[in-house]
Amino acid sequence: MTFMTVFPAKVNILHRLLQVRQMALSSGKAALSRLVLGIETSCDETGAAVVDEAGEILGESLCSQKDVHLRTGGIIPTVAQQLHRENIERVVREALERSGVDPGRLSAVATTVKPGLALSLGVGLEFSRRFVRQHGKPFIPIHHMEAHALTIRMLQPVAFPFLVLLVSGGHSLLAVARGVDDFLLLGHTLDEAPGDTLDKVARRLSLTKHPQCSELSGGQAIELLAKLGDRRRFKFTTPMGQTHDCCFSFAGLRNQVTMTILKKEAEEGVKQGTLLSCVNDIAAATQHTVACHLAKRAHRAILFCKANGLLPSGSPTLVLSGGVASNQYIRKALSIITETTGLQLLCPPAKFCTDNGVMIAWNGVERLREGRGVLPPHVDVSYEPKAPLGVDMTAEVRAAAVRLPAVKMMIPN
Repeated sequence: MTFMTVFPAKVNILHRLLQVRQMALSSGKAALSRLVLGIETSCDETGAAVVDEAGEILGESLCSQKDVHLRTGGIIPTVAQQLHRENIERVVREALERSGVDPGRLSAVATTVKPGLALSLGVGLEFSRRFVRQHGKPFIPIHHMEAHALTIRMLQPVAFPFLVLLVSGGHSLLAVARGVDDFLLLGHTLDEAPGDTLDKVARRLSLTKHPQCSELSGGQAIELLAKLGDRRRFKFTTPMGQTHDCCFSFAGLRNQVTMTILKKEAEEGVKQGTLLSCVNDIAAATQHTVACHLAKRAHRAILFCKANGLLPSGSPTLVLSGGVASNQYIRKALSIITETTGLQLLCPPAKFCTDNGVMIAWNGVERLREGRGVLPPHVDVSYEPKAPLGVDMTAEVRAAAVRLPAVKMMIPN
């Protein structure tokens, strides 16, 4: 005679208790920690995700507009706005359904409100206002670049302070991250961002006509063709070589590339819109010059931080993030600088470098933990197409006029 035959009722009770325990374990951190819904519509990606306090991504959805904008030759704000409007409700619903989280269980909703395309930001903010008021949830306005900077902390333990280089289609900046909402801005773009430059060069080269590049973004096409090119064939001058600060400029480089393309079109007797025979070499030289410019400004920022005690003496870190950070050649260029200066280089995986709802949700988690910028559902919030990050230290960096030692940028292709 066994325990099961003598006490069948107790066995059934124990079995049910074990089932309940297993269900609790399977839902894991979601049952034990606060949950944040993140919503991203700053440019041409409609993203949403539910993330918990431990950085577990419970559910996400992302709708890219890349194919549409490739066909139109660039992002048209009104088109981006309409696509966000068409997709945001579905994207948020999918993120919630995949997470298994009912809106009532959310602790807060975090949404990008700055910086970005005004028409795109407006769609995300308008949807979020309705959502938080309908469900009575706190609202956390998010600075897009702050979210990029903090993404790495969702993936591995990175303590403040650390240096961050953010490079994307719309932004480039260097900053010291001292806290969740505490940044020192060391440098920023003075004209256009590196991703914008790469996209414009790709369009001028008509890379959508290339059989290997028809479905790639401009930056992706440049990176792909550069692997097959000779970067030494064309000598483009690295921007701002005589300006000893940490700001960026890419418009001059784009002009150099455009003049070279015009010259080669004349030599080959072809009109604009025809693929040049040297397209791989132009792509390689452009990418190399962009990488060197980013690396040199980051090098100066590191030396400035060391001279002013802005980074810890033990295991200082440079975080590289933003859409352009997925470029492996640029990562290798930055790794040369960090190895030279004794820093650790950390980069999120490529899927977390581009815009997404996960990074917005995680930024919301970080702010929720510290009670920073958490608003009641009925407070009015405005979007800001242009918004600096942190305290501007660019004048102090320029005044320091840090000279760079020579570093050979022997970047393997």
